[in-house]
Amino acid sequence: MEAIGQLLVTSLLLAGIYALVSVGLTLIFGVMRLVNFAHGEYLMLGMYLAFWLFTLWGVDPYLALAVGLPVFLLIGAATYYLVIRPVVTRPHTVQIFTTVGLSILLQNVALFLWTGDFRFLRTDYSNVVYKFDGVAINFPQIAAFAVSILLTLGLLAFLKWTWWGMALRATAQDRQAAILMGVNVDRAYALAFTVGIIMVGLAGILIAPIYAVYPTAGLQFVLVAYVVVVLGGLGSLIGALAGSLLIALLDVVGAFVVGIGWKEALYFVVFLLVLLIRPAGIFGQRGAEEFRA
Repeated sequence: MEAIGQLLVTSLLLAGIYALVSVGLTLIFGVMRLVNFAHGEYLMLGMYLAFWLFTLWGVDPYLALAVGLPVFLLIGAATYYLVIRPVVTRPHTVQIFTTVGLSILLQNVALFLWTGDFRFLRTDYSNVVYKFDGVAINFPQIAAFAVSILLTLGLLAFLKWTWWGMALRATAQDRQAAILMGVNVDRAYALAFTVGIIMVGLAGILIAPIYAVYPTAGLQFVLVAYVVVVLGGLGSLIGALAGSLLIALLDVVGAFVVGIGWKEALYFVVFLLVLLIRPAGIFGQRGAEEFRA
């Protein structure tokens, strides 16, 4: 029973991190119909930001979130206006090559600036472990989960109850109708992309005390995020949350049952089975790409 409890709690904590990475990706796709293949590199930049702030100036990783917010706001906005905006209305092949090229560029810039060495962010509380009825959880995992949930709920509230949130949802559902209703679609695209980058950048800061920091660190998370987004239903934030929980559970339980080397195979098998039954994903609609908060 203790092993089952440990697996369930670990899965839940991991799901919070996966959700924060995935909601940014699904927000960008839901509003802009753009698959950002450079998404993982912004997570990597967030990890490096937390690492260098702590190493050079002793800034606690969780206080680094306050620095990361304006930093990734500027990075996201600059990326949109300089790179994404010129191709957002172009064919999908152009968008794919653009974001893949951006991914390669960011990886190589990180490799040039910081080398390919694995770096580790270790604080005084990195080894602090809490035990509840035989279930052991370390502090960075709890903190990452708690902040991830707060940020995700904040994004959902923003989309549900603010004017710009409604504008994003309107743009996602019908771009032409949104224009007729007075929505500035270009600004909506800029906002969606920037918020998506902020979310994944902050996710990088949160996981920096848990995982190694290196130039391709984002790949392992963004591959999972793609699975989560498609599994939950393209453009559905609720689907992204459900997909995050399912994939995290398969990830942790799979590693325990069949071994770390086969866990990816397990959730990809489940991924394919779900798509055979529901091609649009768990919360997706067949023949539509409707975005729902």
